[in-house]
Amino acid sequence: MIEKIFDVIIIGAGPIGLSCGIESVKRKFSHLIIEKGCLVNSIFYYPTNMTFFSTSERLEIGDVPFVSHGDKPTRREALEYYRRVKHAWNLNVNTYETVNEINETGVGFEVVTGKGKYRAKKVIIATGFYDSPNYMNIPGEELPKVKHYFDEAHPYAYLNLVVVGAANSAVDVALETYRRGSKVTMVIREDRIKDNVKYWVKPDIENRIKEGSIKAYFNSNLLSIREREVDIQTPDGKITIENDFVFAMTGYHSDFSLLKKAGVKILEDENKNPELDENTFETNKKGIYLAGVVCGGMDTGKLFIENSRFHAVNIFNHLEEVIQSK
Repeated sequence: MIEKIFDVIIIGAGPIGLSCGIESVKRKFSHLIIEKGCLVNSIFYYPTNMTFFSTSERLEIGDVPFVSHGDKPTRREALEYYRRVKHAWNLNVNTYETVNEINETGVGFEVVTGKGKYRAKKVIIATGFYDSPNYMNIPGEELPKVKHYFDEAHPYAYLNLVVVGAANSAVDVALETYRRGSKVTMVIREDRIKDNVKYWVKPDIENRIKEGSIKAYFNSNLLSIREREVDIQTPDGKITIENDFVFAMTGYHSDFSLLKKAGVKILEDENKNPELDENTFETNKKGIYLAGVVCGGMDTGKLFIENSRFHAVNIFNHLEEVIQSK
């Protein structure tokens, strides 16, 4: 059954999708937010003990204060905070509902999900990137022992682990598992730990590597994975080591399949940037807007909660102009 026509449908209930919902409420636009997982699904799948790089006030949206116990908020505190935001603004959110299609109708759009169909005058896509890991494309990557996400360290205590990567996620995995008694080997393409690793963590991982508590192979690549061992290409040649689990913390990328199906053009540049107006965030497909990290294409490291909160304001400024001009 086709529902009423909303002024705007927002796809994605992360912090930026919620920001768009807040602007809808402020400007008296009827809205529906559709999320394929739970509220702020990406944050939910962050490591259990993760601490944010940003301070709590830089993660605030909708003038709802975010008070944390420490200088940096934790994952658990963020989940509680964004639940309070949803409640404070009475946002209309459907969770566990995947959007499959966005079809133009002539007077707006029909959004088709696995549970129903909805109509809207405008659509905002605020999907993130955490659901699509960057694969290494090596033999054995499909084995169950290979993890592209990390929850907590306890299940891997006292085992032989390989951690691929040198950014924040990889460093967090290496340190947490090492401190639970795991034998940790890091495989790093670069010649050092990345410079943007959290400043209070970087000396810790560098000292653990220096003292030999965590083994690190720099300028190296993982070649293949088997049930009990892995092959690593190092500057001194190929080596084979015993292994129980591999954590491939190789980053993530936005999924553009929904955008392409909806007619949004993806540029053929290095970053696969979607075609959009940098001020209004409207795409080449009139009436479809993008917000948050999806605007950056494959370069997922340049847009965060704190520097893309304004996307919602720009979008709704434009929507008001469009409505008033009619």
